[in-house]
Amino acid sequence: MDIAELIDALDREGRLLADAAQQAGPDAQVPTCPDWRVRDLLAHVGMVHRWVTRILTEGLTEMVRPQPGQEPEDADLTPWFRDGHGALVKALNEADPEGRYFTILPTSHSPLAFWARRQAHETAIHRVDAESALGKDLSPVAPAFAADGLDELLTGFHATERSKVRTETPRTLRLRATDAEVVWTVRLSDAPPRAEVGDAGDADCELSGSAEELYLTLWNRLPMARLRATGDTSLAELWRERSGF
Repeated sequence: MDIAELIDALDREGRLLADAAQQAGPDAQVPTCPDWRVRDLLAHVGMVHRWVTRILTEGLTEMVRPQPGQEPEDADLTPWFRDGHGALVKALNEADPEGRYFTILPTSHSPLAFWARRQAHETAIHRVDAESALGKDLSPVAPAFAADGLDELLTGFHATERSKVRTETPRTLRLRATDAEVVWTVRLSDAPPRAEVGDAGDADCELSGSAEELYLTLWNRLPMARLRATGDTSLAELWRERSGF
């Protein structure tokens, strides 16, 4: 996906998040993040949006930590979130496409493309949290966007030492998106997982479903039972238990 498409996705997902949070109320529990209420969700995402806005508008190339605890009282929390979200969309639209900015992961994309992608998916996953708190049907995720988010999760987050999805002996997990014509093969070992596009070779376990189902399940927002699993399903359980960030 290109930068403009990702910024459009961020804009849409942030608006949906704010609408769901406003309807649910700040004290509503978030089933997908059991330790959180909606106020915690808005405070977290609002903080992240402001942090990335600062990176872009100040042209920061070194790590600067987010500043928690800046959110207002409950009555002003949703408008505060909307303001920060709008500022981030504006910053991304106005940032230098060739600019050098700090990123939290190594990337083959430009820093601007990295942040457009990261914030679109950060906001989409937390939009699911807000809608879960409201108890409404989840807004759909387009297959191309879901597939992009899966690629970021597998080749970005889980390619780092932070990933705890490890096995004592080499194993192979395959992920097949039935509506996006894309397959990932994930090599598991005692090192960080290595994901590649394609289905070459045998797999110990295959998980298949729509791109949306894979995206939300691998981000632990839907139960594994939503996917079709074949082979050694203990690898699916391993993912569920160890894949959180």
